[in-house]
Amino acid sequence: MNIILTGATGTLGSKVLHTLFETKFNEINTVYLLVRKKGQMSPNERVINMLESEFAPEFIQKKRKDVLAKIKVIDATAILNPELYLTKGELCYFIHSAGYVNLSVDEVNKEEIFKENYHFTKSIFNTYEKFLKKFIYISTAFSIGDLGGLIGDDYIEIEGGAYRNFYEASKHASEKFLTEAGKEKNIPIQILRPSVLGGNAMDSPSFFISKYMVFYLFAKFFHNNASNDHIRITANKDSGLNIIPTDYAAKVIVSVFNTDVKQLNIVHSKATDVTSGISKILDTVGFNKYNITQDIVSKTIGFESKLEQYYYETIGVHLNPYLTSKPYEWDTSLLESILPIPKYDLEQYLENTVKFAKLKNFRNQKW
Repeated sequence: MNIILTGATGTLGSKVLHTLFETKFNEINTVYLLVRKKGQMSPNERVINMLESEFAPEFIQKKRKDVLAKIKVIDATAILNPELYLTKGELCYFIHSAGYVNLSVDEVNKEEIFKENYHFTKSIFNTYEKFLKKFIYISTAFSIGDLGGLIGDDYIEIEGGAYRNFYEASKHASEKFLTEAGKEKNIPIQILRPSVLGGNAMDSPSFFISKYMVFYLFAKFFHNNASNDHIRITANKDSGLNIIPTDYAAKVIVSVFNTDVKQLNIVHSKATDVTSGISKILDTVGFNKYNITQDIVSKTIGFESKLEQYYYETIGVHLNPYLTSKPYEWDTSLLESILPIPKYDLEQYLENTVKFAKLKNFRNQKW
């Protein structure tokens, strides 16, 4: 089995790589990792740093040399030149985990977001067409937009809701392109959609995650703020926060990438109540000068404090559309039949993941 993986140094991609070797080591011939240079770190150095991290799973630590022998790191500058590293007639599972996560709603960012997600995905698929055994696309459960109600796994044949940002729109456009292109070229396509990624719930170390995003940024914002200002946080009391542990998401991806599953949302069967979730996060970081309201807070209406203004002009721009989303839940029957969602108290998990992030001072791993 030969696999091409993008995003191998990312939050989910790194965990997918670990899980691939933990569960399918004997089946794997070669895993090609398409990795960009980062600062002064070469692609190879980034992969080595990840595999040698103190947070690498025990299996990886014990069999690092054997794992490395099955890995070929390819500089991402060669991503559109597969002939440089693949042999004629070689067929691979291509797991496209890399993505440009930018939740901007500013029209000026639309072109870049679509370039990095939609157009780049098209280029990869078209370039690798003759090398593809199957193309697995890691999208997002939110690509359907602000739909509300009960949401199933099929995002292609149904009408979605209003997109909350260009990221959602670009991912959904990519899904639609791949579905049609796969049919045309007779190449199997699989679309897997995690919701918001949280720390480990099954693997050690508990609650670890390599990069702090989304609700972690919310926690970090208030943890690092020394202001005594009061703030109103707008949220729909009937909505929720759907967070899925990264280790669980990776295990599902590795369990299904070589199966006949075509679309799958990797989401929790229950969402954390948005009001209690926000309170749990803020209580954990020690911020108590707030109240949660359903009223719209904006520049037009007027801000009550500098902190409130700063919040709504920075991370609030990106997070507010999710905190005010329509009430929804996902149908997880197919997901549960593949790998049961781990059982835990949702609010306690949220508290523990934020505590872990605080302990690490919200520092992302330098991979």
